[in-house]
Amino acid sequence: MDETGGIGALVGRIMLALIFVLSGIGKLRGPAMTAGYMAHAGFPHGLVYPGLYLSILVELGCGFLVIVGYKARWAALIIFLWLIPVTLIFHVMPYQQAVHQHQTMIALQQQTNYMKNIAIMGGLLMIASLGAGRLSIDGRGSGVEMARTRRAA
Repeated sequence: MDETGGIGALVGRIMLALIFVLSGIGKLRGPAMTAGYMAHAGFPHGLVYPGLYLSILVELGCGFLVIVGYKARWAALIIFLWLIPVTLIFHVMPYQQAVHQHQTMIALQQQTNYMKNIAIMGGLLMIASLGAGRLSIDGRGSGVEMARTRRAA
């Protein structure tokens, strides 16, 4: 990957993961509000706070790992897998309910949210498949310099 590709991968990772880091920070600052939203969405009462803590861990932990590019493939895969039930529970099911109740605006908002998540999941799959790029902790020592060193040896 040339210099432009390395910078593009770095900026792309930051842009993609920033939504998770900011969301995790928001959950840390207002856990009761998030727990209330989860309960309202039908999350079983006994799983609300474990689910909240897991969400914070995934969003902050894996989001930060994607940004710095350390174990980025695994971090992206974990966020991808985590987004599947999140999208189904908090966006697809409310979308279907809104359609059934003829609540057009709510249905459109939820449709936008689950399509956004699908697009984000595509970006996460790209990182999981292709890696973090040269300008990352994972990418240290890779690239042209490494190839030149191998040829010289």
